[in-house]
Amino acid sequence: MKNIKKQTGFTLVELMLVVIVISILVAMVVPRLMGRSDQARESAAHADIEANLASALDLYEVDTGAFPKTEEGLDALITKPSNPKIAKKWKGPYIKKKSADPWGNPYVYKFPGSHGTVYDLYSYGKDESEGGGDDITNWEKE
Repeated sequence: MKNIKKQTGFTLVELMLVVIVISILVAMVVPRLMGRSDQARESAAHADIEANLASALDLYEVDTGAFPKTEEGLDALITKPSNPKIAKKWKGPYIKKKSADPWGNPYVYKFPGSHGTVYDLYSYGKDESEGGGDDITNWEKE
């Protein structure tokens, strides 16, 4: 009886076909996903502004009777204010740590607001400078 060994495995042609098919799939999918990271960052900034920070500011106002001044900024949500009248009513911290936008920059807070809002709360967005059409604000909705 002869002992015949059968070799199993992929040929070079088969491997090349797999590589070509994967390359075609990547070429079709990657362009569709390219803008998604910017979109995700913008959505995260909107959520921070409209829900997280807005809720914390509202709680601060309910407890103390006033919103933090521009000079105190969002730090007033973390550390007890120096004003004894407000410090007595302060029940914070209202947020765990100082919030940064998805691009790593601090959110801008101004009280009173100048856009028909009680306060202005915004991120400079992707370009990291005021204006430019990519700012994410609490006074303009998507």
